[in-house]
Amino acid sequence: MSLNRNFWLFAIGRFVSQVGWAVQDVALPLYVLDQTHSGGMMTAFILAEMIPALIVMPFAGVVGDRYNRKHLMVGFDLIRGVLLFGVIAFNLLGIGQLIVVQVVMATLGAFFGTATSAMFPDLVEPDELERANSITASMNILARLVGPALGGFIYAVGGIKLAILINAASFFGSGLFEILIRYEWKAKGIAGFSQVVVDLKEGFSFLRSNRYLWTLMSFAIFMIAFAEPFGAVLMPYAMREILKFSSYQFGLQESAFMVGALIGNGVIAVKFGKKAGGYLFHALLFDGVMILVFTWMISPFSDLSTDGAFLLLAGVNVLWGAVEAFLNVPLNSKIQRAIPTEVRGRVMSAMVVLMHAAGPIGLLGVGPLLDRYPGWLVSLGLWIGMGAVVAYYWARHRDVLLADVEAGREGEKNGNAEIT
Repeated sequence: MSLNRNFWLFAIGRFVSQVGWAVQDVALPLYVLDQTHSGGMMTAFILAEMIPALIVMPFAGVVGDRYNRKHLMVGFDLIRGVLLFGVIAFNLLGIGQLIVVQVVMATLGAFFGTATSAMFPDLVEPDELERANSITASMNILARLVGPALGGFIYAVGGIKLAILINAASFFGSGLFEILIRYEWKAKGIAGFSQVVVDLKEGFSFLRSNRYLWTLMSFAIFMIAFAEPFGAVLMPYAMREILKFSSYQFGLQESAFMVGALIGNGVIAVKFGKKAGGYLFHALLFDGVMILVFTWMISPFSDLSTDGAFLLLAGVNVLWGAVEAFLNVPLNSKIQRAIPTEVRGRVMSAMVVLMHAAGPIGLLGVGPLLDRYPGWLVSLGLWIGMGAVVAYYWARHRDVLLADVEAGREGEKNGNAEIT
């Protein structure tokens, strides 16, 4: 099974819903700010999306393994579409009402995301996962490039109602593509709460007992702990407060990174495929070089003008985005190949929870550091931390990180496993 009809139906359906979600994701903050003029309320909306997803993620993984993943995927898309149509029909546009809607949407999204993540590797041959992941990542980037611009225009023309209407329609459009996917999944449903507990334990136990997966996950956790505060806090802070970029220049830097990521994913899809995994440490080396260049730019040793810094950083961000593709796509593909399909939902949800928990740890530390020390020193510290992690894993576990383990089972065919 190559990148055939099933894959393209899946990819196009996801793209449609991602564009719709990106439209609402831009319009909603604008609406909240217009109504409240409160940064604290914006934080409340972000937390209303993050926290419920983390709480239900392990349970969503169990559901994704115990019930037909295609039915879950289509069902949760249609339910979210109905919910948003209901928001418009009953004019549920109060701030408190929208927070409740945000919590419900995040919960439904966690169940949808776990089912689709577990289903996706079954739609293509294991050797095609890098290509498939790079294509879906490219389409996601296109949605992030098109959606925000479209969202701002739609909000200006039709307000929050039109933005929500378009997002609701996108979920129905996505569901129509997904209905056409041919996917068989036989499993025994959840017998009771004790079954849920057993399955949750099995997911974490599988993860702990598998050296290959545990090494990949622990490496990702340490890298996220340093990379999340760098990308989410330090870079925006440095661009605005140190380099003095305008809001327009700030946005263009984000676009430059996305263009680079699009190029990187395209190169993997067309040229490298599964071979991209062999360049993991090369990509990490280039990533370190990009961080050093950025650190120099915001240090007292640089005498670049604002315009000069903008042009240099735009070029760096294009390269950076391309390099990140050679980190993310191979690691995701290795993880997908290594997990048997019948436990993929619960194992991947356990990994997501553990990896997402690493981000806030770094975020809590970088803010106070920026209040006490110059940005370039904080950047250098993060670079040293990431470098230490890479050096350790290169010395102790490079054979594991560069290996490619498949979870093939004799007599099992993709998408046709049975849970007993």
